[in-house]
Amino acid sequence: MNAITENIKKIPGWIITGIVIGALYLTGLHTEVIGQLQRIILATGFIKPTIEEINENTSPSGNTAPTLVADYNFNLLSLNGEQTSLESLKGKVIFLNFWATWCPPCIAEMPNIQSLYEKVNSDKIAFVMVSLDQDPTKAQKFIQKKGFTFPVYTHNGSLPISYETQVIPTTFIISPEGQIVTRKDGMADYDNQEFREFLQRLTQPGKI
Repeated sequence: MNAITENIKKIPGWIITGIVIGALYLTGLHTEVIGQLQRIILATGFIKPTIEEINENTSPSGNTAPTLVADYNFNLLSLNGEQTSLESLKGKVIFLNFWATWCPPCIAEMPNIQSLYEKVNSDKIAFVMVSLDQDPTKAQKFIQKKGFTFPVYTHNGSLPISYETQVIPTTFIISPEGQIVTRKDGMADYDNQEFREFLQRLTQPGKI
């Protein structure tokens, strides 16, 4: 045993690191590990969504742009196979999030989205978590494993131009009036008092 231990000590650190990383990738655990590390970063509270509303004079990049109108012609399929669309949620504040099981930042932010959902979900605020996994069963198994209860869907058809993004996770907040009032590319800690109050404020008529 001592001889084995001594031989292991002689192996360069970079080789051991490579073996560990390779093992994580082969077992598919790298996504979970990286996601957990990024969750620690989120726990610092430094990465929060911008709640300055987009209006007729601003855009996500800060450039002058027309009002961003939500596209409700977005067909969805629940993990149970039920067909629906964003149209059925018209008139509500919609928390629309695009994610995937292979995306570490998505995994990192999901626990605080679940916490937010438990605190603000109502008949005025709807959560639409859209999985971009090619195999819906992967999303279903992941959600069940984690015990998340927010509504999860896959997109049934093409993705509307309004929600096209080069980054995931990406989250859109849609007002009851049908405007995309804010957008966040990348992970964020949504379960904070400022953001909860922001969502609640949007449910009140004439607040945008």
